[in-house]
Amino acid sequence: MNGSVENKVLFLLWGVASIATGASLFFSEVMGFQPCVLCWYQRIAMYPLVILFAVGLFQPVKTTIYFTIPLVILGQIFSIYHNLLHYNIIPESAAPCVLGVPCSTVYINWFGFLTIPMLSLIAFSIILAGLIYLNRRVTSEK
Repeated sequence: MNGSVENKVLFLLWGVASIATGASLFFSEVMGFQPCVLCWYQRIAMYPLVILFAVGLFQPVKTTIYFTIPLVILGQIFSIYHNLLHYNIIPESAAPCVLGVPCSTVYINWFGFLTIPMLSLIAFSIILAGLIYLNRRVTSEK
C-alpha cells in the first residue's frame, strides 16, 4: 500500500465499515439486542465491506468502487426505510418484520435521534460520500 490519497480514503472507509460492523456485533452479542429483519439486511450489506475495502487497498481503486458501491447503496436504502419506520413516517404495518423482533423496536435513543438504524444510515452515507469522492478523483486523473 502506498501513501496515495486514494489509499488513505479507502483506509478511512475500511475504518468506518469496521466500526459499524463491530458496533452491530457489540449491540447483538454483548448488549443482547436481537436484530430485526431490516437490521440483518443492513448487516449483509455492511459486513463484506470490511473485507472488500481491505482488499481494495492492494488493487485499483476503480475496481474497489465497482464492487462496493452496490452494497453501500442497498444498505443505505434499507437503513433509510428502517429510519422511516422508527420515526413513524411509514406505518409499522408496512414493515417486513412479521416474525421475531419488530422493526420498530428502539433499543437506543441517544440525544433524542441517534438510534441503531440512524447510526447505520450515517455509516453508509459516509462510505457513499467517500466512494463518490474517490470516483471523481480517479476519473479526473484520466
